[in-house]
Amino acid sequence: MNNLLKLIFSLFIFFVLLSVCLFLPRIFSEAELQEALFYEKTGNKTVQCRLCPRTCVIANRARGFCGVRENHDGILYTLVYAKPVSLTIDDPIEKKPLFHFLPSSLTFSVATAGCNLRCKFCQNWDISQRLPEEVDYVYLKPAQLIEKVKSCGRQTIAYTYTEPTIFYEYMLEIARLARAQGIRNIMHSNGYINPQPLRQLARYLDAANIDLKGFTREYYSKMSEGSLDPVLESLKILKEEGVHLEITNLILPGYNDDEESIIKMCLWIKDNLGEDTPLHFSRFIPIYKLAGLSPTPVETLEKARQIALDCGLKYVYIGNVAGNKAENTYCPKCKNVVIKRTGYMVSEINIVGGKCKFCAEEIKGVWN
Repeated sequence: MNNLLKLIFSLFIFFVLLSVCLFLPRIFSEAELQEALFYEKTGNKTVQCRLCPRTCVIANRARGFCGVRENHDGILYTLVYAKPVSLTIDDPIEKKPLFHFLPSSLTFSVATAGCNLRCKFCQNWDISQRLPEEVDYVYLKPAQLIEKVKSCGRQTIAYTYTEPTIFYEYMLEIARLARAQGIRNIMHSNGYINPQPLRQLARYLDAANIDLKGFTREYYSKMSEGSLDPVLESLKILKEEGVHLEITNLILPGYNDDEESIIKMCLWIKDNLGEDTPLHFSRFIPIYKLAGLSPTPVETLEKARQIALDCGLKYVYIGNVAGNKAENTYCPKCKNVVIKRTGYMVSEINIVGGKCKFCAEEIKGVWN
């Protein structure tokens, strides 16, 4: 009888310890997580995320569309806070691309896993289209990242490579700390974010390049599983908030290269954002789910650029075609080269006091 009692007691202890071992990792992992911003509790441990236009309704222990925001018993957590998967200390700012913001400077780039779009042509799909647990990361709190930025002498931080919106809480805290220490914040984004969080972030943003992927609702739905209107709203908000703004349009042959769409897009940019807004037409290189598609013909890009200039935009560039003359910045008045570029390298800057060195025409931008 004593042996039976000992056996029962031993089994009881075993199962208690087993339960503790299984339960503790969840406790510790949740303790390390950061509660998300911009969500509402909707009852029965369900929440609705309000960060981006998807406004996902998320059941308990489920995640939103982006795969990085998870509901734990009615509390929404970000799974990527302080977990960057990419840290680059010496990115040329021209790579963002930002051509009218501190040219020839280097920036500290940071990204986490995840995205809130599903672009078939994503060049960083190996981190943007992965779940956080599928990608290696380092644990780096915002204050620690700021110290790294200062130690390597950078004056700007770029939130880039994946979609910064999905690591919003991490970006916002870094940006606050950076602004307090005189470090500028820049963002390359798809612009798929709701107005309230964007306005809060814009208080700390100095510059942004937004991917305007196409100019029809059908294109956004088919190629990115998103929608156009929220991106247009984001562009207008950034302009209103005084953030230096540039736009990138990746041209896919046979998809968004028709003249009518390009004209409509350029006229919208001019009317809503201003003729001084830099526009980058980027060449598509076969990748990800469109690996079988041909690269964008250079002639198509040059035609798009001429359309934009004819529509009245002053600064129009061609990207991913190294050595093309449309990498340069030209004075809209005297037509001289005021910034000469080859790829990401700047070899000449002829801007003095924000004006063309040759004719004193004002050149819109943020200059050294």
